[in-house]
Amino acid sequence: MFNKLKQFKDLRNQAKTLQNALAQESVEYEKNGVKIIMNGNMEITKLAINTDAQKDKLENILTETVNETIKRAQKVMAKKVQEMGGLQGFN
Repeated sequence: MFNKLKQFKDLRNQAKTLQNALAQESVEYEKNGVKIIMNGNMEITKLAINTDAQKDKLENILTETVNETIKRAQKVMAKKVQEMGGLQGFN
């Protein structure tokens, strides 16, 4: 039982280390006057909207830009996890 608790603690520490490493990563994407910067923890750290962007299309532009930024951040996350040896216990 204590062995399982140690494994859980080790896994939790590994996840925390990974989360801290991912927070240092950054992904940037810009489309049609909307620019999003997101960290590896999938948090938007900056959102810039060009005031010349067409207001009637802004909702679609934002949706597309957020979705593409998320895809790029997921790729960064996957690469970082792989570089760090994956999460032991989930392999």
